[in-house]
Amino acid sequence: MATVRLKKGLDINLLGAIQGQEISLTAPAQSVAVVPDDFHGIIPRMEKKEGEHVTCGEPLYHDKNHEAIKVVAPVSGTVKEVRRGERRHIDAVIITPDGGKDPIAHDLKRPAIEVLLESGLWVMMRQRPYDTVPSPDVRPRDIFVTAFDSAPLAPDLDVVLGDKRQYITRGVEVLKGMTDGKVYIGIREGQGIDVPGAEVTTFTGPHPAGNAGIQAANIKPVNKGETIWTMDIVTLARIGELFTTGKVSHDTVVAIDGEMVQQPRYARTVMGADLATVLKNELTNVAQSRIISGNVLTGVKVEADQWLRAPYRHITVIPENSKPDEFMGWASVNPNRFSIYRTFTTWLRGFKPAVSMDSRIKGGERAIVRTGEYDAMLPMDIYGEFLIKAIISGDIDKMEQLGIYEIAPEDFALAEFADTSKLELQRIVREGLDKLRAEMS
Repeated sequence: MATVRLKKGLDINLLGAIQGQEISLTAPAQSVAVVPDDFHGIIPRMEKKEGEHVTCGEPLYHDKNHEAIKVVAPVSGTVKEVRRGERRHIDAVIITPDGGKDPIAHDLKRPAIEVLLESGLWVMMRQRPYDTVPSPDVRPRDIFVTAFDSAPLAPDLDVVLGDKRQYITRGVEVLKGMTDGKVYIGIREGQGIDVPGAEVTTFTGPHPAGNAGIQAANIKPVNKGETIWTMDIVTLARIGELFTTGKVSHDTVVAIDGEMVQQPRYARTVMGADLATVLKNELTNVAQSRIISGNVLTGVKVEADQWLRAPYRHITVIPENSKPDEFMGWASVNPNRFSIYRTFTTWLRGFKPAVSMDSRIKGGERAIVRTGEYDAMLPMDIYGEFLIKAIISGDIDKMEQLGIYEIAPEDFALAEFADTSKLELQRIVREGLDKLRAEMS
């Protein structure tokens, strides 16, 4: 088993971490939603209308360009609303559950790719280049699976897996038949995963060591003309379960944590569950809380009356602009203030205490200054600052030369946090990838 030691990056130790591994049950969801924006690269075309009944695992909509790619209902119930925004963009498909538990069964005698597409698990994977839902027309060079999440306050994926761990080996067998290369699984030191048929690699070092794309870049980078798939170990186990039982379970375990959560814990619910049910009596002050579906670096800000977004197994709640009139602001000598660059005195304690952070940006957007900040947070063999400049300028040739095929927005999330220029790096990377994809199609 190989070991890759990463030195670049940063672990952010926030208040509100979960202590223990107990999993509690939440009340049944009052509404469940599927948000098309969670599956980048798909143009939805509805198969169900408002008022129609849908069975768990039945398609809600398909991709306009690849009709075989389906997004399915995570529960049985009635389609309450197809919520649309500007230019009739579908913002959410909202379902009122009826309590039905038995999902649709799939015929496992069909080709594996057809079963994955019909089951809805296909959209849980991502491809590089472009960081989109994979194209069924392209066979991946290799497949990379991450078995841990290194983001701030992230859940322990071993806890999230639970008894579905037994399906990992079957999942690897299925994926090996879909690539001419290898299935790589990245684990952290001490994690007991050894799967026949997979290349298991141990990663040590700070965040973003848990990103599948970072692991791929340090094992076998993506070059122009190549395609790889990425996913986490929970999705791999779901694939194994599908090809063992013929059904997909849409239940999930999420971490509910952060400074504004009374008792950080793991909870069992359903994908897309309404947050009003999941977070009932959980927050210390709803009005002063920022609720994030996902982690603080890559997650999506949501309101208390919205839903758990499908790709995430994590709900983080932090203070919302808690100290707008803080005395002396950035010049404060408060020993509890966090700083990457030892601007404050916290580092003198000799350890890394949990810190309190709210939603403030603490600065304004300004010109890029070459300081090496991006490279220090990006354990990949690319020049982050030059790549961002190439994306902003729209220079496709330079974007290709500087490694845009390897990256996804999440890889620049930590650099965005550390950036003194306060640029929205993830948005810039996403726009660059979309522009490149449009040019190449």
